[in-house]
Amino acid sequence: MTRTTVEDTPAVDATAGDATRVAVSTVIFALRPVEPDGPLAVTLPLVRRTRDPHEGQWALPGGWLDIRESLGSAASRTLAETTGLAPSYLEQLYAFGAVDRSPTRVVSIVYWALIRPDEIVEDGIENVGWFGAEGLPPLAFDHNEIVDYALWRLRNKVGYSRIAHGLLGDEFTLAELREVYQTILDRKLDPANFRRQVENSGTLIPTDRYRTGSHRPARLYRYNQDVELADRGPLSTPH
Repeated sequence: MTRTTVEDTPAVDATAGDATRVAVSTVIFALRPVEPDGPLAVTLPLVRRTRDPHEGQWALPGGWLDIRESLGSAASRTLAETTGLAPSYLEQLYAFGAVDRSPTRVVSIVYWALIRPDEIVEDGIENVGWFGAEGLPPLAFDHNEIVDYALWRLRNKVGYSRIAHGLLGDEFTLAELREVYQTILDRKLDPANFRRQVENSGTLIPTDRYRTGSHRPARLYRYNQDVELADRGPLSTPH
């Protein structure tokens, strides 16, 4: 299946030289090893461009905004069209509209998203590759700058919200949750302090099931669905 990116659509016929198009792009984060059997890392899917400008370079998934859809709907649609992914968490990040970011005037409304391991689809997705968020190759347009900003937002927001749960399955151990925080923040966390903080947060519900393995069984927790992953403020509808 052939996938496209934001600026893969033919350029607008800007006869007056002042036409502006609105596009929607998404930085979608997952936690997975960059190399087989490697440690967890913050990763994201990119789409290889198939035409100029920047033919052959990697870019963020996205597409043009349709006049009949909301921005949130466009973000979900273009993600599905380009990567086959349907994230569990999707939030508007920023608007990027530098005059020289594209040969024609394009303003990109950028979203960032989180996806769980069981939601990742890879088979049969043409021109899509996964990369570690750190040390990306040169991307098309200003997409390196966009990824850097999204990663900064993720690291800041994980400290005061519950969005780390958007990267986990339905049930998880406290050690698995701590590993998510450590991977995002790129530093070790004291296990006892971490347990005390999350158990007092009111966001976790202990189950009667345990993860078994080479170590002693670890209790499984689930996310409290009555608590939002992040405070969205007074805006409750997608834009």
